[in-house]
Amino acid sequence: MDEMKECCPRFDPAPWQERWITLDGKKFVKDRVRSFLRIPLNFGGVMVRNMAAIQKAGAEAKDMIVLSDENSLWGSDIYLEVAKEVPGLQMATIEGTFLAQAYEGPYRDIPKWIADIKRRVADKGKTLRRILFFYTTCPKCAQKYGKNYVVVFAQV
Repeated sequence: MDEMKECCPRFDPAPWQERWITLDGKKFVKDRVRSFLRIPLNFGGVMVRNMAAIQKAGAEAKDMIVLSDENSLWGSDIYLEVAKEVPGLQMATIEGTFLAQAYEGPYRDIPKWIADIKRRVADKGKTLRRILFFYTTCPKCAQKYGKNYVVVFAQV
């Protein structure tokens, strides 16, 4: 039997339940993924290209977080955490305080997760500024593990 190669580590959602995270100037490579009605069209290619440059520069973050700002029906900005500047790639920093919450299920449940995180933020008396998504594994690894976890980052 062919074993699927593991490209994404198994994700543990427990530490991501109502976790407050402060990003104070963490470095990220920023890129754009084309989408059609929020369905990514070139995510894999964008990731492969950026990861090759990050690895070549020796800039891999220990526990890399990849955040997605789903800011359009036609594309999203992605942010790949890095340990240092990567020559030739667009760099960005993300600052602020976020309430993170892990969810499990198909992507079609994202509207439910957004409603839930909005309620959680409001229950804490905070004002939501923006939402970012941490897709914890690629689709192949999610299928292999039998779980599709997404962490929603709500900036307050």
